[in-house]
Order: sequence, then C-alpha cells, then structure tokens
Amino acid sequence: MMFTVASVGVVVTMALALARSVIGPDIYNRIMAVNVFGTLSVMLIAIYGFIDGRPEFLDLAMVYALINFIGTIAVTKYVTFADMGHGDDGDPAGDI
Repeated sequence: MMFTVASVGVVVTMALALARSVIGPDIYNRIMAVNVFGTLSVMLIAIYGFIDGRPEFLDLAMVYALINFIGTIAVTKYVTFADMGHGDDGDPAGDI
C-alpha cells in the first residue's frame, strides 16, 4: 500500500514536470524539467520493482539514470555551444 501511494505521488510529479517542460520560459528550464522527468522515471522503475518483488529492476533503474545524466549533459552542451566554430555570418571558415 505504501509503495502504491508513493508511485501515485511520483506519477503526479511527473505530470507537473512534463507540464513545465512544455510551458518553460526558456530552453534551460525545459532541459531541467526533462531531467527531472527522467529522474522520476528512475524512481518509478525502482518502486515498481519493489511492488512486483523483482529487485533486478534496480539495475535497470541505475542504467536509465546514467543514460538520463549523459543525455542531459549532451543536450545542454549542444544548446550552449551549437554555434561554435562559425563566424558572425554563419560561414564555418570565418573571415578568410
């Protein structure tokens, strides 16, 4: 019963994070909301593993957490440095 209540709370929080990722004021808030959604997914996988009596779901949750972390870093780096190497006019060669 306790894990069921926890999973309902996590699902409600996931819905709030998803709403924030849609209406976020800028790209960084949206990236953070997607990261929170991924973290809550990890929690939901772990809770489901405890409800179902399958502790091997914790291994899956840890792998998903690693993928979530690396993906968040990659997207943030791409958004921050997407125009790197281009001149002011967008020419990759610069002002030659």
